[in-house]
Amino acid sequence: MKPILVDTSFLVAIYNRADSHHARCMTVHETIYRPLVTCEPVITECFHLLHGVEGVEEALLTSVETRQLTVPFALGGSCGPVRSIMKKYRDTPADFADACLIHMADQLDTGDILTLDSDFKHYRWRRNKPFRLLVPIK
Repeated sequence: MKPILVDTSFLVAIYNRADSHHARCMTVHETIYRPLVTCEPVITECFHLLHGVEGVEEALLTSVETRQLTVPFALGGSCGPVRSIMKKYRDTPADFADACLIHMADQLDTGDILTLDSDFKHYRWRRNKPFRLLVPIK
């Protein structure tokens, strides 16, 4: 079963009940039965953006610890491809977390992603494959 990539914007909406996209993302989240994967840069962005939202750090770390959300990405062997992706999309631009997710798509052979970031409409994995955004972007 192919995993689904998870981006920062989706996690922020899930963990912040005050987020305007919370209900929509929760509805999508409840329909997902495939493994969810992300990378440490996404987790870091979430901690930064959700700083001050009570209980978020504990809930997010627990989701990783219980493998509801897995982190299979290791930067050590992926610096070259991530660097190339960031250069390729420097005009968009692809930030570090986005570049890691794009590379993960290549590694895990999946373009399914939970995100609210419209840049993923433009990014391609395996050079020419479009991502399939599982949360409709309005």
